[in-house]
Amino acid sequence: MKQKKIPMRRCVGCYESKPKRELLRIVRTTEGSIVLDSTGKQNGRGAYLCNNPECLDKMIKGNKLSREFETTVLRETYESLVEQFKKLTKVDDSKSGGGAVE
Repeated sequence: MKQKKIPMRRCVGCYESKPKRELLRIVRTTEGSIVLDSTGKQNGRGAYLCNNPECLDKMIKGNKLSREFETTVLRETYESLVEQFKKLTKVDDSKSGGGAVE
């Protein structure tokens, strides 16, 4: 029996190809808003991003969504995506190094 083909997608941050299920989808909806798609099925043009915060930073610094979506992406949109990314990946911003407790 033939094995099912695994769909691969490229991360807009690091440009590595990974299985679609491992990546987060960012969508430009038909209304023009840009949001993080947690279901992966929302209508609109999609771009994919690793769960890695470094890839998110590279995407923002390089303004890569503007290129992917062929439109101007505002700073507020990137800030909104960062908040959505933190909620979905549960990134811990605390600076506790786990040192000795006195």
